[in-house]
Amino acid sequence: METQVAVLGASGRMGSLVERIIDSTEGLALHAGLTSATPLEEMLGADVLVDVSHLDASEIAVPFALEHGLDVVVGTSGWDEQRIASVAAVVPAGRAAVFVPNFSLGSVLGTALASVAGRFFDSIEILEAHHDKKVDSPSGTAVRTAERIAAAREHPLRPPNAGQEARGQQVAGVPIHSMRLRGVVADQQVVLGGAGEVLTIRHETISQEAYVQGIRLAIGHARSSQGTTVGLDDVLGLGELLGRA
Repeated sequence: METQVAVLGASGRMGSLVERIIDSTEGLALHAGLTSATPLEEMLGADVLVDVSHLDASEIAVPFALEHGLDVVVGTSGWDEQRIASVAAVVPAGRAAVFVPNFSLGSVLGTALASVAGRFFDSIEILEAHHDKKVDSPSGTAVRTAERIAAAREHPLRPPNAGQEARGQQVAGVPIHSMRLRGVVADQQVVLGGAGEVLTIRHETISQEAYVQGIRLAIGHARSSQGTTVGLDDVLGLGELLGRA
């Protein structure tokens, strides 16, 4: 039986990509494409909601979907730890909420590597660039990376001159510098400085094709799991790399 998928944010670039993936993937079928103006009731009857909208719409649609028996995959930026925790507390038994800051497998690996390396450096900053149509900053990927670095460390980071505006936005003690530029899809660099050396972990997305495999994996995971999952780390089996095996 085909998995019926509703897409919120269908009129956007990511929503259009998700719909194309559904159309080209055996076992998936498009139930409905929703925009922020579409009544949420149109998702009813679907098995899973893929949300790639904006935060205001997402915060309403995700609890609605879970309450009405859908699993959810959330690719919308802005879902920080506190917001995710509020949803995790109300996920019904047998349902799944999968929050994915970035569907690119390379980006997921880059964040995982940064969290490992971050244990060994006390000077860490993130530079991220996206296309000029992206309205939020810093990106959800950068926020997630900073949170993962901080969680892996024994002691908190203390960046110098953190109060200066040009020093970036502090997330979990990690300065993040955001750029919005024409010609860019997505680019993130985690720069780690030590005595006499600098390590840079960089991931660049060349096209939206980088998200295809991750979107398929996330939908599959939402249908086969229960509870709340954040990121694709466990889906990819990265527990050993991250020290959780």
